[in-house]
Amino acid sequence: MMKLGVLLTALLMAGSTVVAAEPAVRAEPSVALLRDTQLDPAALYFVSYDGLVNNESFQQDAILTHAGYQYTAWYTADRSAVVARRAARTSTWSTITLPHKLSANDSHNVISLGVSPRDGRLHIAMDTHNTPVFYVKSTAGLVNRPQWSLADFGQVQRTLDGVDLGGISYPRFLVTPDRNLQFSYRTGGSGNGTLELAEYDGTWRKLGRWTSATGDWTGPNGVVSTTRNMYLHGLTYDRTGRLHAAFTWREGNAGVLCAPGGLTNHDTGYVYSDDQGRTWHANDGSTVDTPVAVDQRLVVDPLDPNHGLMNQESQAVDSTGTPHVVISYVPGRFTQCVTSYAADRTRWGRTFHLVRNADGTWTKREVPIPPNATGRTRIVFDRADNAYLVMPYGRIVAASKASGWTDWTVLFDRPSMNVFGEVNVDLNGDVLSVLYQRRSTGTTPSPIRVADFRIGTGGKR
Repeated sequence: MMKLGVLLTALLMAGSTVVAAEPAVRAEPSVALLRDTQLDPAALYFVSYDGLVNNESFQQDAILTHAGYQYTAWYTADRSAVVARRAARTSTWSTITLPHKLSANDSHNVISLGVSPRDGRLHIAMDTHNTPVFYVKSTAGLVNRPQWSLADFGQVQRTLDGVDLGGISYPRFLVTPDRNLQFSYRTGGSGNGTLELAEYDGTWRKLGRWTSATGDWTGPNGVVSTTRNMYLHGLTYDRTGRLHAAFTWREGNAGVLCAPGGLTNHDTGYVYSDDQGRTWHANDGSTVDTPVAVDQRLVVDPLDPNHGLMNQESQAVDSTGTPHVVISYVPGRFTQCVTSYAADRTRWGRTFHLVRNADGTWTKREVPIPPNATGRTRIVFDRADNAYLVMPYGRIVAASKASGWTDWTVLFDRPSMNVFGEVNVDLNGDVLSVLYQRRSTGTTPSPIRVADFRIGTGGKR
């Protein structure tokens, strides 16, 4: 083999130029505000359960992009449901006022949007909390056409085209790997409810419940709870078709708590499905009986119910199919007994990032930036798998994949935006859209807006 010095001499004698290899530059997370557009100068405003009906971060989805258009929805000052869209990455929105007005001052009664790719319909589920859903869908092909109008939408129904779901909460849409549309919802109530799925391939049908509300669970004080509900941090398909579901349980018996002002949420659990929600597997790959019941085998991060653990926070999968989960609670170094979950979370609450490792174990790290809020945080990834947390009030913090998601840094914080609490997000390529509403007082309407950020341009790939 020719020695390096001899090789360089030969190249120089031949008139060749030797160029040193450029050192690799790792892709660092970055955020740049592109535009901030107003949807409505006077959106409906009232605070309920510490949140706004137009912006609860557990919505899946309140804002989404499909086929070059971005969609969002909200209730305007007269309580009318409004849906809007724009060509992606532009500033001009067109709006349609639907023939429905919000029925209750309840921030759970959000609007969720979904698209069925096979027939190009926009689906809207709204205004439900343990009540029959208000549902409407567009004509076929709407999401692929540049024009739209109210005439493109059918009548508002209380069923899914005749499929009666009964009283439901937390409507979520998600697209399956084979381009069908699924609908996730809870039946029953807080502390005594089940999760169910329906599926649309041109016709709606119920797949049925996949979680159980029953089974004994013993709190740290020895009190037994016999009912509960599973609260999802999200339902997310990865590129291989696996469906990921991280969750917490909420117990029906408040006697498991050390103080009545806490939350009976406990533990972070994880299950996954490789057949679109028909059967489920525990973290170790074993099959779980369906409907999924409370089971310590499903816990990936144990936590007792006395720390104000938030339900329905956030999850996402990176480009490798690895699930990441964001949770928040009051760590034990502050107190072992949350007595007022809202006050104690605002004072002491901390955010944690959980990631599933290749060997099936989970790594959990505290994000060293307190949320200083009761509400939830959303997680997204750029194309280099850097992680971005969109915290309450629109603050954005990020960590690089190269660091193993340990170098959390505040990249955007603008109090002048006057964001109230939680926000919703949509990621379209390298553009992160944040749907937010400005803080107001009482029931005085306030502007609802979308801020667009370019993310992930901080280095070379």
